[in-house]
Amino acid sequence: MQSEGPLAELIGRMRPTLRYWMETEVHVYAFAIAASVLLSFFPFLVVVLTFCKHILRWPAAVDAVNLALADFFPGTLLHFIRRNLAAVVDQRSMQLASLLMLLFVANGIFEPLEVALNTAWGISRHRSFLRNQAVSMALVLVCGTLALASTTLTALNYAFLPKLFGLKTRLLSSLGLVLFKMAAIPLSMLMLFLIYWLLPNRRIQASQVLPAAVGVGLALEVVKYLNLLTWPWLQAKLAREYGPFVYSVSIVLWSFFASLVVLAGGEWAARHSANAGEPNPPASCLDCKCPVKSID
Repeated sequence: MQSEGPLAELIGRMRPTLRYWMETEVHVYAFAIAASVLLSFFPFLVVVLTFCKHILRWPAAVDAVNLALADFFPGTLLHFIRRNLAAVVDQRSMQLASLLMLLFVANGIFEPLEVALNTAWGISRHRSFLRNQAVSMALVLVCGTLALASTTLTALNYAFLPKLFGLKTRLLSSLGLVLFKMAAIPLSMLMLFLIYWLLPNRRIQASQVLPAAVGVGLALEVVKYLNLLTWPWLQAKLAREYGPFVYSVSIVLWSFFASLVVLAGGEWAARHSANAGEPNPPASCLDCKCPVKSID
């Protein structure tokens, strides 16, 4: 019976999160976020690659973006994305319309995310549309800058490592991947921290959401590798069911499960803060003076 103790304790700790995942509105939020990811994913890559290739004229940065894609997407999906990106990026320079479209579409990720986090923290009133757009725009710019910083650090490594090891080798590729991970994982945790800290419509202490950001950042890495491992089976299944839409459906499904993890992290932070009885700043929204509900 003692061997069942840790497992029973783990199941007990996970039970509130599992109940949270079973709520219908959580699935609505996750699917809304996943749809916005699908709409903003390709334009974001087009803007980043165009900026690296046509403005910076930095081949190492292009290689860094391709390395990041290979880390997230398996097999034929990776080749499909790379082929279509090359076809779009090679025939045009940076266009303001593409950048504005990306910013507008990417805002859609943060609208359902704010509503979900507000609900988790017991906030009864959400930001107005314009205020939500302003906060979302700021987060899009900050997260985009952090993603570009990760690409830049990886590109610098790609430019420096050949001077040590000569031509591109398996060792060079492995070192590049390790250095990419060293930069990308902490930056993804920082993005999650900023979202958990700034997006809810009330003042939240940084210490209340920092553990959730770290844990969710690591959990997303696990989800990513599960996706890579199950891709051959999933691709065969989706290809039979969805035909030419197999890649779009794959991105939506992966984004849906990743969104569930992100939402669970926000809910855990709010629940843990309430259970621990941690003091909050004045219990009022940033835009209004509505009271904050207690968290069950």
